[in-house]
Amino acid sequence: MCVKRILTLFLFSFFLISALLSGCSPSPQSQSSSKTNAAQSKQETNTTGSYSVTDLTGTKVTFPSKPKRILTFAMYTDQIVLGLVTSNHLVGINTLMDDPVLSNVVPIAKRITKKIGDPGAEEVLSMKPDVVIVSDWTQAEKIQSMRDLGLKVVSVKSPETIQDAKEAVSQVAAAIGELEKGKQLIGMMDKKLAEIREKTSKIKPEQRKNIVLLSLMTAYGGAGCAYDDACREANVVNGIAAAGLKTGQQLTKEMLIKINPDIMLMPVYNDRGNYDTQAFIDSYLKDPSLRTVKAINDKQLIYPREQFIYNCSQDIVYCVQEIARVAYGEEFNFPDNARLTVTEEKNE
Repeated sequence: MCVKRILTLFLFSFFLISALLSGCSPSPQSQSSSKTNAAQSKQETNTTGSYSVTDLTGTKVTFPSKPKRILTFAMYTDQIVLGLVTSNHLVGINTLMDDPVLSNVVPIAKRITKKIGDPGAEEVLSMKPDVVIVSDWTQAEKIQSMRDLGLKVVSVKSPETIQDAKEAVSQVAAAIGELEKGKQLIGMMDKKLAEIREKTSKIKPEQRKNIVLLSLMTAYGGAGCAYDDACREANVVNGIAAAGLKTGQQLTKEMLIKINPDIMLMPVYNDRGNYDTQAFIDSYLKDPSLRTVKAINDKQLIYPREQFIYNCSQDIVYCVQEIARVAYGEEFNFPDNARLTVTEEKNE
């Protein structure tokens, strides 16, 4: 592989990690105790209708009333907000949310005119949000710059597990003054997980599929990420984690041969046609040294719906179901636009 292509892949992977998996990768602030997390989703209210929340950084933010104009900095927080309130509350939405490869709420995202990537403090101010919800990976300097401009900024957890996703729902719900709706949404998550478990619990140990996620982010998919937790819930073997790799450690071709998975989940995302994903795939499928890999030899190469595989919002439950679907078949089928929400807004 030439130097230019290596650099291109590196930059592309960095973009994906920053934009797509911003809610699914470890960060220093996310290593908090359950006691601290409970405090972060606490909403203090008074008789005037105002309320306060204490965010992930320990900052207390007070609101005179429920925010009507909401802005978030990540896909997963956009999705959580849309699970709690209707789209007219969002003054902007992540630029990737209308990409059908990555998003399960494309019709809703298209209703929101303003698309954002990584806006600066001045641009955020111009959008006049009542609250700005950021992740624990957001630079402290940027957060302070927004607060210096008088913006109300609340930092929430980046999910690394399904439980983390539930905590993120609670934190976002507290920030926008919708704690009860947050509890409802978490209840919907629990119900969906119970439905999936009822089916996957019937799969015997010897029937469990060994799966490898062949991601464009070659250091994603090991132990310690949301996908790994979803594999456990789907009752499949995450081959990468089982081989001893943690998220952040690269899956090499030599390791892939050692894992010898039953199924390989192939990459789909192509940056709206700007990246040659097929060339990346061919670098594996046309490599003679990989011909003995069971999934390649048996042609068990599945192209999953990445809008669910990489989802770290309340819809992480559909990541579980998508993994179960590709591993165990049509019993786990569900529609492309599936999502959990307490609103009645149509996703079509």
